[in-house]
Amino acid sequence: MGRGQLGDWAPRAALVAVGVIVVGWLAIKAADDIGTFVTVTLNGVTLAALFFVVASGFTLIFGLMRVVNMAHGSFYLLGGWIAFTIQDKAFREQPEGLGFDLTPDSDLQFSLAGWVVPLILACLAIAVVGLLLQQLLLRWNQGQDLRQALITIAVSVIAADQMLAHFGGVTQEIQPPSGWPTSVNLGVEGTRFGFFRLVVVLGAAIVIGLLLYVVIRRTKFGMIVRAGVDDRQMVSALGINVQLVFAGAFIIGALLAGFGGVLGGTMIALQPGEDTAFLLNSLIVVIIGGMGSLGGAAIGALALGLVDAYGDVYLQFGSQDLTNYSILLTFALLVAVLAVRPLGLFGRPA
Repeated sequence: MGRGQLGDWAPRAALVAVGVIVVGWLAIKAADDIGTFVTVTLNGVTLAALFFVVASGFTLIFGLMRVVNMAHGSFYLLGGWIAFTIQDKAFREQPEGLGFDLTPDSDLQFSLAGWVVPLILACLAIAVVGLLLQQLLLRWNQGQDLRQALITIAVSVIAADQMLAHFGGVTQEIQPPSGWPTSVNLGVEGTRFGFFRLVVVLGAAIVIGLLLYVVIRRTKFGMIVRAGVDDRQMVSALGINVQLVFAGAFIIGALLAGFGGVLGGTMIALQPGEDTAFLLNSLIVVIIGGMGSLGGAAIGALALGLVDAYGDVYLQFGSQDLTNYSILLTFALLVAVLAVRPLGLFGRPA
């Protein structure tokens, strides 16, 4: 084996060795307490589902259309805040006829409409915001990555300040419908897991993934988007309005970020800084999966979610607790993947 071949195989061999060690380590943890292991694993899977919902929009905008939108995390957080505000104001202050009831002890009870209506309105609002951003600021800078990045970074900074000023710095949660169960029995040593995370978030991620695959790979719209990125002049010469198609794709990407914000606000919470966190997570997911690959984004989100969940609980050596350093595992994952696949798992040259 030549020196070049050895250099190619070394990162792969090291990654396989690390993978074997991690699997063995997790197997030991599972044997110690299978109930906790199942819960932590599902936490990682459902967190990955949320990452995928947000990152799928980023994959469409950044990975497929090559539009550098660093305000994607702002779409996520703003969507969540809009839904929270609608639910808090309309469904609390006007209880009659809006799916809101008061129990004798004045606990708040929200019907399905009390969650779905804010979800729909928030998604539509973020779709409009995304369209305005694309038409007013990004449409004229197609192919100019640095300029797009600087413009959208400025937008995200302004948006973060305005959201902090308008919505405050207190952590808030969007309330799910009161009629939904809080948890489901997993049948493993009496372990129960959150219904919303397992059924709603995970189910939404699966449905969105399938729909996006069909749209991108099996419809004329998806073919036009992919062709327009590769050769806009050729597509325009065929009489197709590329700008209109790109605007539609950008709306879908922004809407998915807003949808993720409502899911995240219900599943986790809404607080300042979540916009930056989910932008970073989306970048990591797209980089791991490969630019423009929807399947890669799903695998990248799953890897990121599991690493995050396992690191938060199991990063211990002996009596020393290292869970505070679990964030480092995220970047270790990124480095490991790029060492073996510089374009991501399913990336291809632009």
